[in-house]
Amino acid sequence: MTTFWSLYVTVLSLGTIFALTWLLLSTRKGQRAEQTDETVGHSFDGIEEYDNPLPKWWFMLFVGTIVFALGYLVLYPGLGNWKGLLPGYNYLDNDKQTPFANGQTGWTGVHEWEKEMAKADAKFGPIYAKFAAMPVEEVAKDPQALKMGGRLFASNCAVCHGSDAKGAYGFPNLADNLWRWGGSAEAIKTTIMNGRHAAMPAWGEVLGEDGVKNVAAYVRHDLAKLPLPADSTADLAAGQATFNTTCVACHGPQGHGVEAMGAPNLTEPAGFIYGTGLAQLQQTIRHGRQGQMPAQEALQGNDKVHLLAAYVYSLSHNADGAKPESQAQ
Repeated sequence: MTTFWSLYVTVLSLGTIFALTWLLLSTRKGQRAEQTDETVGHSFDGIEEYDNPLPKWWFMLFVGTIVFALGYLVLYPGLGNWKGLLPGYNYLDNDKQTPFANGQTGWTGVHEWEKEMAKADAKFGPIYAKFAAMPVEEVAKDPQALKMGGRLFASNCAVCHGSDAKGAYGFPNLADNLWRWGGSAEAIKTTIMNGRHAAMPAWGEVLGEDGVKNVAAYVRHDLAKLPLPADSTADLAAGQATFNTTCVACHGPQGHGVEAMGAPNLTEPAGFIYGTGLAQLQQTIRHGRQGQMPAQEALQGNDKVHLLAAYVYSLSHNADGAKPESQAQ
C-alpha cells in the first residue's frame, strides 16, 4: 500500500472513531441529570417515551466499543501500513528465528495459519514420519494409521470420491478392485502424489456418427455383456472391426485396458465412471474424456500422501491382503 493510501485509511479510521467519541460525549453532556415525568412529545399507539437520560451502563457499552476499537487497531493491522504490536509474530518460530514465508513480520491471517501449521507439524510430524518409513501395505494394517488416513481422506478426497469412497459420476470407486492406473500400493501412492490426467481422445470426426454408434454398441454388448435396446440398428461386426483397428492400442485386444495408459477395462461395466448407457458410451467415444486427478504432493507432502495411499489401499484389500470382489458403483 502506498503512503498516500495508508494515510488515507488511517485518517479516515481514526477520524471516524474520534468523531463518534465527540458525538457520544456531547450528547451525554446535554442530557438531564435526573429522572423526569416529562415525555419527548410523541406517541406510538398510545405509548409515550420519557425524556430520561441514557442509563449509565448503556453509555459505558458505547465507551467500551471505542476502547476496544482503539486497542484492536494498536495490536492488529488496520491503519494502513501499520502492522500492529501484537507480540509473538516477528518470526514463525521465535526461538529459532525462522521467518514467515513472505519474509514479513507482524500479525496477519496467513501468519496465524503458518504458526498453527508449524505447531501441528511439530506435534504430528514424528507420527507421520514413523508411518512413512513403513511399507504402504503394512501401514494399511495399522488401526491408528487408518484413522489418520481416513480423516485426511474425508478432508481432501471425499468431495470427489464420496465419504464412502465409492465414487460418483466421473469419479472412480476406490472401494472395489477396478483400477485405471493400477491398484498396487506403489501405483496408488504415485497417483495421489503426481495426479493423473485422462486422455481419451474424441473420435466423432474420425469415425463419423455411424462409426461411433457401432463401436459403442460393440463395447456395451460384446465386451461389457450388457443388452442393447430392442430397436438398435448398430452393426456389431463393423464396431468390432473399428475397435480392433482404433481402440485396441489403449484398451487391448480383449478390452481389458492398459494401466500404464489409464485405459479402463471395458469388460467390467462397474468401472464405467461415465455410465454404461448406450448414449453415455457414444458421448464418451464421440467427444472423449479429459478427467483429471489433481496432484497432492505440494499440498500434502510425502508423509501424508503415504497415509492416504495406505487408507485407499485398505479399502480394496482385506486384512489378509486379499482383493475383494468387484463392486458396482
